[in-house]
Amino acid sequence: MNLQTLSKNGISIWLDDLSRTRIESGSLAQSVAEDSVVGVTTNPTIFAAALAEGSGYADQLSELKASGTSTEDAVDALTVRDVALACDILKPVYDATDGRDGRVSIEVPPTLAHDAEGTVKCALKLHRMIDRPGVMIKIPATPEGLRAITAVTAEGISVNVTLIFSLDRYRRVVEAYINGLERAREAGHDLGTIHSVASIFVSRVDTEVDKRLENIGTDAALALRGKAGIANCRAAYRIAEEQFSSERFAVLEAAGANRQRPLWASTGTKNPEYRDTLYVEELTAPGTVNTMPEKTLRAYAEHGHDKGDAVTGTAAEANSVLDALASEGIDYADVMRVLEDEGLQKFDDSWAELVQTVEAGLR
Repeated sequence: MNLQTLSKNGISIWLDDLSRTRIESGSLAQSVAEDSVVGVTTNPTIFAAALAEGSGYADQLSELKASGTSTEDAVDALTVRDVALACDILKPVYDATDGRDGRVSIEVPPTLAHDAEGTVKCALKLHRMIDRPGVMIKIPATPEGLRAITAVTAEGISVNVTLIFSLDRYRRVVEAYINGLERAREAGHDLGTIHSVASIFVSRVDTEVDKRLENIGTDAALALRGKAGIANCRAAYRIAEEQFSSERFAVLEAAGANRQRPLWASTGTKNPEYRDTLYVEELTAPGTVNTMPEKTLRAYAEHGHDKGDAVTGTAAEANSVLDALASEGIDYADVMRVLEDEGLQKFDDSWAELVQTVEAGLR
């Protein structure tokens, strides 16, 4: 009942995993039916792992090889099919929630992270290929990505903004979404069909900050371990409350626009000393999404603690934590720069692995 209670508290549970095996075995449909899962997120790392494991892809790879498909087109064909099939499984959820949930995200290649025009072109292509109302296109929140987010939203396409770390960048993400909605309205799109989430990463923040706190080594520094990621998200939630209560957004909301929801990403704890449900329990808040890897989903189902709304009204406390970190010598801006660079590099590496796996399968 833990997951059902979480859902009743206004948190959308999205599974951070997808593979052909999960689809064809009925595992995804079971998660939707029994675990209150109402969405799925993917990324290059997830697809690389699924293709490397290989089960379920042999027939399609054989077809692609026989037709002389290029490696690039084969990667698209394989990943797009997974996402389209997942969208079909989640279509009843999409219908029941008027498109708020029932969503499956697919990311543009990380090689386009600094190419706004290329990102827009790829986003339009993926949206067209998948041809399902529940698809969301994931775009990283790089400076170039922000321009793409506005442009893609303006086309009436739902976007999952990913790799958000800093509060300043998150403000710019909200701005990019609102800019896109205004342009979509001017173009005559139905704003009610456009949804967006802003994926703010959690555990990676603690991993980097904790490492720096341990290097400082004072009692005051060590006492702040495990607090940065949650504080960052709680401060971001307050930003969302402010931005989507503005007069500017009220005009769009009156025209049918949906608020962009904060999505807590990277919610599996990296430090074994931390409770394995930490980033679920401490970030429960209405109108948010928590995307969990299978391990975290199972852990919360088994022994998660319901804390009700653990975020609303905590902004002052969160800012105090961030101030304390600064007092101990933690350079917030540098932490966020490192995390973004590392995040992009990890996805680049996974994308290269995915391409190599497909290339080998086409030989």
